[in-house]
Amino acid sequence: MEILVCIKRVPFVGGTVVLTDDHRQVDTKFLGFTMSPHEECAVEEAVRLVEAHGGSSTVLTVGAPEAEEQLRYAMSLGMDRAVLVDAGARELGPRSVAAEIVGAVETMRSAGAGPDLLLLGNEAADTGDFQVGILVAEALGLPCITGVKELEVAGGELRATRERGRAREVFAVSLPAVCTVKEGLNLPRYPSLPGRLRAKSKPLATSEAGERVEQLRMQSLVVPREERRQAEVLGHGADAAGRVVEVLVELGVVKR
Repeated sequence: MEILVCIKRVPFVGGTVVLTDDHRQVDTKFLGFTMSPHEECAVEEAVRLVEAHGGSSTVLTVGAPEAEEQLRYAMSLGMDRAVLVDAGARELGPRSVAAEIVGAVETMRSAGAGPDLLLLGNEAADTGDFQVGILVAEALGLPCITGVKELEVAGGELRATRERGRAREVFAVSLPAVCTVKEGLNLPRYPSLPGRLRAKSKPLATSEAGERVEQLRMQSLVVPREERRQAEVLGHGADAAGRVVEVLVELGVVKR
């Protein structure tokens, strides 16, 4: 079984996001980088599937040369090889990224090693794009299941489950297929020291991203204002009763 996992280099989630002066980029001077949490689960699932069914796994990213750090990290977790599609300092849109992934898959197919399963994160942690997996599936003519929280492979078939409200939807499609997964699919492992050492010598192929015309153009970035909450001590013991009534009146909960 051949599995391809697509990841993205993103700033650490939870950090304070600061924009550059022109509001067109995130100022990354004080930020570390990682892969999106959904994609960590995709990597873990690929490693588990290869352990269970045999075969091999490839991790791919489209981005800056610095993304080799995330590819090596994925290989330290058990991925067999990596592909870096070098886009330089350009921030490619979802259609361009999908086109590069499709090109990489076609190259793998021509070499007789086309993937049976493509795993992607449901959306990127930085831009929130939900489109790449769907665009890749459409271009390759493959079935696509999104928002997956549970999956299994057996007999050339992919069975995937996703949550919809309080219900669970179960899909079964023939391989090859594309699947976008969500955090919670599994519990990703931590890299071991032997795994980190092996990752340094695992193969990493590099190619140049093509020049593509973006259909969407970014005007500026906006950091949403955070909701600020505050607490007020109304008093202590019985002395607070009067103030409690006043607050309830102010809120319209009770009338005088």
